[in-house]
Amino acid sequence: MEFGIYTFGDNMPDPHTGIRLEPAHRMRNLLEEIELADQVGLDVFGLGEHHRPDYMISSPEMVLAAAAARTKTIRLTSAVTVLSSDDPVRVFQRFATLDLISNGRAEIMAGRGSFIESFPLFGYDLADYDELFTEKLDLLLALRESERVTWAGQQRAAINDLGVYPRPVQEPIPLWIAVGGTPQSVARAGALGLPLAIAIIGGEPERFAPLVKLYREAARRAGQDAAKLAVGINSHGFIAETSREAADIAYAPFTEAMNRIGRERGWPPSGRGQFEASRKLRGALFVGSPNEVAEKILFQHEFFEHQRCLIQFTVGSIPHDKMLKSIELFGSKVVPQVRAALARAGNESAPAAPGAVNLA
Repeated sequence: MEFGIYTFGDNMPDPHTGIRLEPAHRMRNLLEEIELADQVGLDVFGLGEHHRPDYMISSPEMVLAAAAARTKTIRLTSAVTVLSSDDPVRVFQRFATLDLISNGRAEIMAGRGSFIESFPLFGYDLADYDELFTEKLDLLLALRESERVTWAGQQRAAINDLGVYPRPVQEPIPLWIAVGGTPQSVARAGALGLPLAIAIIGGEPERFAPLVKLYREAARRAGQDAAKLAVGINSHGFIAETSREAADIAYAPFTEAMNRIGRERGWPPSGRGQFEASRKLRGALFVGSPNEVAEKILFQHEFFEHQRCLIQFTVGSIPHDKMLKSIELFGSKVVPQVRAALARAGNESAPAAPGAVNLA
């Protein structure tokens, strides 16, 4: 199993002081976090694209390129690239460039996006939400397969036997499909033989197990190679030396961030009770001590049999020193514990993680 961290570069006001970091300061902190994740042996760091004042990352590739120069082995991915409102040619070119800078460590995680700000910003109609993603994914797949491309669709100008450059180190560059729970999206990823990342930020994760089964069944029916059927679970969390310390640090920033979004979407406000319930074994939050987080990863592996686990530690404005400690504990205590348990259980024969195989 691969382990990593993803973030949107959250830069919300501190819930205790009301102070928001200067953007340059927050960016320096973020690069230091990625550098530490590499040093403690984590496999993946992902940056999600947003176009909002409370998140720093509108262009993940730019920040990942800066991180590539400061890291050695960690894989660098978007989490996610909002493909529907972008140009697949430019997406491919930017990530191919990142792949060259990082010497073959770039990945694309493509999704339709959980926020809609990018659609009016770049001149797209939300009524075309599904068609945009379907067409642009088709073009992106064509760009990965061939240096010269001929393609036509309804949402973008046609391409007639044109070359697209530069080409990446990895051929093809890894492409994940990120979903929030839509069965049609899950089945599409399976039919295309693309690795699947499922975001689970609330409720009981076990309820997503049928989606993983659907994904694998769709791939089987389409005749896809089982070696390509990697599943990643993306969740919220935070780690400290003790369970209570983790909860006390994460609760206020997490609740402020989620309630801020909830007010926009009409969700009822949440409080400490819901937060604590989500920290339990069957809840969605990986907030706790190293032993608790390792236990929950192993528990979820029983029904997902997933190959990648990514945790978003910065939900809201977590103090930088606490964030660094959380990364250190993840790499030094959680990951070795989970890997040892999986090895004892004989899971070393499970499908290889995407960083170890050439996933198409």
